Amino acid sequence: MSFLDNLENNLKALESRTERDPAALAREAAAREAARSVALEIAPYAEALRNGPFKDGLLIACRDIGHRRRMLVRPIWVDSTLRLEAGAQKLELRPTPKGVLAVFFEGGVERDSTLLDLAADPVKMAERWLGS
Repeated sequence: MSFLDNLENNLKALESRTERDPAALAREAAAREAARSVALEIAPYAEALRNGPFKDGLLIACRDIGHRRRMLVRPIWVDSTLRLEAGAQKLELRPTPKGVLAVFFEGGVERDSTLLDLAADPVKMAERWLGS
C-alpha cells in the first residue's frame, strides 16, 4: 500500500468518525436552526430594504449629492446588506431582527450607527452620510 492510499484511508476514517459523532451532529443542527431563525426574523426588513422605495430614493439622493461634490457613490449588495461607498466613507444598511441598522464608517472605522425608519425621508439620510 502506497503512502497516498494510506493517507486517503486515514482521512476517510476520520471523516466517518466525525459523521457518526452525535454531539457534533447536534451542534451542527442547532447552528443551522439558529441561522435559519435569524434569517426568518430579518426577512421582512431585508425584503423592505431591497424592494422598497427607501432604497431607490437613497440611491438617487446619494447620486445627486455625490455629483455635486464630484464623488462617485458605489452601491454594493452583500447578502441582505446594502453597502454604499464614497471615497473613504461607507454606509451599511443591515437588516436585523429589530429593523434596519444604518452603520456609518469613516476610513474603515465605525463612527456611528442608528436604527433606520424605512418610511423616513431618504434624502435626509443621504445628507447625513455625505455631510452636505
